[in-house]
Amino acid sequence: MELFYYAVFGGLAAVVAALELSKTNKDRINTSTAFNSFKNNYLLVYSLMMAGDWLQGPYVYYLYTTYGFGKGEIGQLFIAGFGSSMLFGTIVGSLADKQGRKRACVTYCITYILSCITKHSPQYKVLMLGRILGGIATSLLFSAFESWLVAEHFKRGFDQQWLSLTFSKAIFLGNGLIAIISGLFGNLLVDTFSLGPVSPFDAAACFLAIGMAIILSSWSENYGDASENKDLLTQFKGAAVTIASDEKIALLGAIQSLFEGSMYTFVFLWTPALSPNDEDIPHGFIFATFMLASMLGSSIASRLLSRNSPKVESYMQIVFIISSASLLLPILTSFLVAPSKVKGGGISFSGCLQLLGFSTFEACVGIFWPSIMKMRSQYVPEEARSTIMNFFRIPLNMFVCIVLYNVCCWIFLCCMVLSYIICGFFMCSMNTLFLFIFIIIQIFFLFI
Repeated sequence: MELFYYAVFGGLAAVVAALELSKTNKDRINTSTAFNSFKNNYLLVYSLMMAGDWLQGPYVYYLYTTYGFGKGEIGQLFIAGFGSSMLFGTIVGSLADKQGRKRACVTYCITYILSCITKHSPQYKVLMLGRILGGIATSLLFSAFESWLVAEHFKRGFDQQWLSLTFSKAIFLGNGLIAIISGLFGNLLVDTFSLGPVSPFDAAACFLAIGMAIILSSWSENYGDASENKDLLTQFKGAAVTIASDEKIALLGAIQSLFEGSMYTFVFLWTPALSPNDEDIPHGFIFATFMLASMLGSSIASRLLSRNSPKVESYMQIVFIISSASLLLPILTSFLVAPSKVKGGGISFSGCLQLLGFSTFEACVGIFWPSIMKMRSQYVPEEARSTIMNFFRIPLNMFVCIVLYNVCCWIFLCCMVLSYIICGFFMCSMNTLFLFIFIIIQIFFLFI
């Protein structure tokens, strides 16, 4: 079965290389030297920020277990992180519009570095503080940097189409290549050099500090609505009115929350799905395979975004269909393939099928990120960009907390994921009716 892992990884790598090397002038956007310098500076900073995030991910749960905490306590820590992102992160992230996006990006670096430092303590309260800081940092990562980029891009007078190039490259590097390298580097620190499970967090803090130094030395400040007479509550009300009064913005937020909700649920589900009988699977190698599939998706997205047709709203419906089909595989294989009763061993035949489906889903994730960024740049107003983007993350964090609370209920989780994807597909048609349908479906699943 080891040959199967190498075959999937090698096949994906070959396709990604072929796509990147076969790009023609139609697939490339002619830009200026000034824009390339601006883009490369942002990509360097974004890659360092994502390295600081990816280095921590694979070792958070493992670190907590080495400190002697059980599943219940670890679950509480994870819920605290997402709850913090929903509550405190929304407030802090929204301040970026008024206090400055550059300042918010620096705040992200400082907050996440402090979160990394708390990992040196085995005390539960200190680790809880670290999770709260990490939740705030996550909200800033997924709002402040994009808000700064969009505002600075237009302030410097660059063409709007060039923005999609930066988005696709950022996902290709930050959510693909950097994720793979970070996983291998973390493995090197923990296993090869035997520096312990805290070492990836120390490395992450170093990358974040380097990125912060570049931000302070090379980025200029920009704002949303910097009116001195507008307090935070007024800012929240203005963002809520904007979302409620513009159907497309409301549906865009629902689309984002639905897809990201399925994505975070997938993070908790893929390991038990591939090894239901404690099969011995190479988690690190599979993670690298998923990230390579995401790179494939971002490479496809860069081609789609470089052309005037098809429109983002059109091909995203196809992405949702493919995503829902790929996440149906665990349910279908449980009915169509006889389950193995042997404990341990290598990955089963149904596990192989699911790995292919999950890789397809990750490719859709790679298409989703730059595409949703493009849609946000078109529909979300500049003066309240960070505030609205953090509003979008509130239902997402609620979904993830519900998933963590019901992590043992497979039927519940599968139904939630499918409802996310299917309703998101219909919402890509920008119809409010499906927002109402989604709410009804979620209420149903919460009470069954």
